[in-house]
Amino acid sequence: MLVIVAYDVNVGTPQGRRRLRLVAKMCKKYGQRVQNSVFECSVTPSDYLVLKHNLQQLIDTESDSLRYYNLGANYSNRIEHIGAQRHLPTDDVMMV
Repeated sequence: MLVIVAYDVNVGTPQGRRRLRLVAKMCKKYGQRVQNSVFECSVTPSDYLVLKHNLQQLIDTESDSLRYYNLGANYSNRIEHIGAQRHLPTDDVMMV
């Protein structure tokens, strides 16, 4: 299934900037960045639970926020993109 993870981390302190880096790093383990604070993550239901748990351990719930948009398995017709595309479809083969 495809899950969109969007986050807003308060970077007003050194701890906030560290949390921002850690949240991005965690999201990168499960998907690809499509906007500055938005990742598309192709995950299994169990991976999704682990991802949510790990992200919730990283943020400060008093000043940061996380949003999850679960698009399910048939997500391709639910995504519309306009403008420069710098990412690859998450379910295609990637050649490096």
